Amino acid sequence: MADTKALSAAELRGLSGRELNEQVLALKEELFNLRFQSATGQLQSTARLREVRKDIARIYTVLQERNLGIIEDPDQKADE
Repeated sequence: MADTKALSAAELRGLSGRELNEQVLALKEELFNLRFQSATGQLQSTARLREVRKDIARIYTVLQERNLGIIEDPDQKADE
């Protein structure tokens, strides 16, 4: 599973689009596992469910900011 430290938007803005997409996939996998544990009564920390959902939303927000041109994409800086 991923580390239990919450991701900050500033840290995420420094990552490339590929890294963000990999991060989303890892977090979605963790969320699936946490939901499965919750359904079977094996979940230790219910707060982790909320943290993972918020981390996924935070990554999607950063990706959308890049799509709208609100912040610069580090991938495009490297290409120029």
